[in-house]
Amino acid sequence: MTLQKQWDVLSLLKITTDHFIGKQMDEARLQVEYLLAHTLQLNRMDLYLNFDRPVTPNELDHFRDLCKRKLQGEPLQYILGSEQFLGLKFKTDSRALIPRPETEVLIELVFEALKERENQARRVLDIGTGTGCIAISMANLFKTSDVVAVDVSEQALALAKENALEIGVENQVEFHCCDALNDAFHERFFQGFDVIISNPPYIPIREKDELQVEIKAYEPEIALFVEEGFEFYRKIASDANKMLNSGGLLAFEIHCEGKDDIEEILNRKAFSNINFHKDYSGLYRVVIAEK
Repeated sequence: MTLQKQWDVLSLLKITTDHFIGKQMDEARLQVEYLLAHTLQLNRMDLYLNFDRPVTPNELDHFRDLCKRKLQGEPLQYILGSEQFLGLKFKTDSRALIPRPETEVLIELVFEALKERENQARRVLDIGTGTGCIAISMANLFKTSDVVAVDVSEQALALAKENALEIGVENQVEFHCCDALNDAFHERFFQGFDVIISNPPYIPIREKDELQVEIKAYEPEIALFVEEGFEFYRKIASDANKMLNSGGLLAFEIHCEGKDDIEEILNRKAFSNINFHKDYSGLYRVVIAEK
């Protein structure tokens, strides 16, 4: 009878990291740590306090399944089922885009802009809410605000509602399924918003093949791609003129190569104080303008 090898945390970390490196996996050790910590229901840093902990056969099987999914290209956030965003834990799965650091920058800059106005954000509209990370974070930052979150995907809205309930802002955010490109969009929500904020689809479909497999094969295409790249910016900027209060803010996350085109769109719609901001990589990824 052949005895099965008894694995411990340290040996499993080492051999799996070597395997991931051999498969040219980016940040191999970090990825393995997250997967093993998730398997063992530990915090990642707790692995270092449990190097000698035995890994049971059932845990080993589960860990191998997770590693297989990662090697096939599935995003780590979908495998783990959550992502941290501005200090909040958001449930993540294939119903919506994974929250990203650039979007954190968007919210942080809007927050700073509003602080200069004594936090005037009584009504906020988030267009293309996805996981709800923008709407929920705004509700969490501005406790007295009413937030409206819209998305064309019923599945994404279901996920956003789950996150709002889990984080405890379900009574502060109302969710609606609708298409921001629809001609009647602004009529449905009328006016009276202090902030309109959006991370809309902005990747031209021609760029799809250039993306990483974990993006183009796993995240929802409807939240990523448009035909040309600026459709949502033109439509939202036009509607925002009717929906924003005087002096209200329009804030977008943008394509890193979209600055000049979006500046032209906002100028044509007579927005003022148009300010572009860079992300942590030094790329222009956020614009805030005033009605």
